[in-house]
Amino acid sequence: MEITGRIVKDASVFKVKENREVVNFSIAVNDSYKPKGSTETKKIVTYIDCSYWLSASLVQWLKKGTLVQLFGRIGMNVYIGNDAQAHGTLTFHTSDIKILVFPQTESAKAVPVAKKYNKKEEPDDLPF
Repeated sequence: MEITGRIVKDASVFKVKENREVVNFSIAVNDSYKPKGSTETKKIVTYIDCSYWLSASLVQWLKKGTLVQLFGRIGMNVYIGNDAQAHGTLTFHTSDIKILVFPQTESAKAVPVAKKYNKKEEPDDLPF
């Protein structure tokens, strides 16, 4: 299964056992539809909790606002709550992550753009 969305807050690493770690994050998936008999488009946002077990080092790239394409499967957790009612949550167990767009940050804006040289600034001692 494949889903695409934006990370809603920076990913975190959770230590499960001595040598086992999982990266947890959530994404927002935007969708829209037109109700029958209406000309107005309704927009909805679905939030999906995700887990990635293969490498905790990926957490440094999974920051708020990053657009990601995820491949994996859906898992379901069912439990009885304090109210004696059955509850359930869905988690997307990610097996592959493709980063499509990094978020625009202040530090990214501060990086100087490569300087363009004009003919007058080019050195005369080029080896070719």
